[in-house]
Amino acid sequence: MWELLCIIGVLFLILEIFTPAMFFLNLAFAAFATAGLTIFVSEINIVIITFVVFSALFLLILRPILMNLKTTKEQKTGLENKYIGQKVKVISPITKTSGAITIYGERWDARYDGDGEIPIDETVRIVRNESLVMYVEKI
Repeated sequence: MWELLCIIGVLFLILEIFTPAMFFLNLAFAAFATAGLTIFVSEINIVIITFVVFSALFLLILRPILMNLKTTKEQKTGLENKYIGQKVKVISPITKTSGAITIYGERWDARYDGDGEIPIDETVRIVRNESLVMYVEKI
């Protein structure tokens, strides 16, 4: 019986890989916990009830914690924390259609939504990004 539950747990892990919603991961944990319990209990009705109870507990308790960790990690690794709001030097005059800046030793294409042009060696602040283009504002 425990082998079947381990296989079900692995299948739930594979489903979680393809649909990262932190739902099937909890079911996989429930399957593995129930597999551990089948060492002591072999009656199918008790095993099924135990799997349902473990699934409900993991979904109610563990899923919110995992979702919070997932969103926290996404927020810490985005472009917003590393580049947006940073003051940088202009290395090529910036207009609405062309220009470049340097930040952390990297060269980025830049655009300026305002009127006119920002000259070389001017310090600007990165306001937002669209794909690989940084939009800046004068300081």
